[in-house]
Amino acid sequence: MENVRIGVIGVGHLGQHHARLLASMDGVDLVGVCDVNRVRADEVGAKFSAPAFSDSRELLGLVDAVTIAVPTVVHLDVGLPFLHAGVATLIEKPIAPSVADADRLVEAAERGGAMLAIGHTERFNPAVAAALPMISQPRFIEIHRLGTFPERSLDIDVIFDLMIHDLDLLLSVVRSEVTSIEAVGVNVLTPKADIANARLRFASGCIANVTASRISRERVRKARFFQNDAYVSIDYAAQELEVFRLVKNGPRPIIHGGKVEVANEEPLRRELADFVDAVRNGRKPGVTGRDGRLALELATRVADTMGL
Repeated sequence: MENVRIGVIGVGHLGQHHARLLASMDGVDLVGVCDVNRVRADEVGAKFSAPAFSDSRELLGLVDAVTIAVPTVVHLDVGLPFLHAGVATLIEKPIAPSVADADRLVEAAERGGAMLAIGHTERFNPAVAAALPMISQPRFIEIHRLGTFPERSLDIDVIFDLMIHDLDLLLSVVRSEVTSIEAVGVNVLTPKADIANARLRFASGCIANVTASRISRERVRKARFFQNDAYVSIDYAAQELEVFRLVKNGPRPIIHGGKVEVANEEPLRRELADFVDAVRNGRKPGVTGRDGRLALELATRVADTMGL
């Protein structure tokens, strides 16, 4: 394939970084940026030497692939025309505002023969990628994702904004059915839940305790995995990984391990590079539409348990 022709739809807080990174990638032609705010589209398009559009459908016929970083409530309306046309599509998380809408997107992709990827960026965090081969049959998982109050994503609650990253990671690691959920959420500064905690029990016997907040004074993004004879700790923000193992040494076992070297890299760049490579080579992306649908379904179960 020659250069992959890509358009970016939605160039606000996150989409502008899609445009920045794609414009700098070898083998990619950024053929257009689109935003309903035409002034914003013109501004970002000029910055990265790409044509600007205000109607995403104008990109049809010009692109091999698109990335979509618009508000969640319009993911379905924006994504369907491209999937029906067989255009490879990356949609930022969550895949859709409802599981029913997610099903429509997945079905449209399959009918149209289009690749559908979902932007669960944390899967592409270098520390996470390095940790995954070391995690095997965890028995207890604790995750904290605490952030300061944002000026964006207030159309959804903290479960679908922040916690869904960790729910997706749990599903990819544990690979077992969630059999029970206990959860609580609190609306502090908005009509939506701003802080939430969920305790998930899997059929494998693993238990995960997950906390997400967007009203904390400090930023914390850490995950800890406890399994037989091993402990794995990930600092998402610092992209740091620590692994400790119990090693039998005569009559007394010892704990061996420490920090594992991780080559830091921007997760979004890795995510977009994976998407471009998947388009070029006709393979599945790192996070598929069905993966995104499963994460949304679990997030919805957590929200329903809270009575939201």
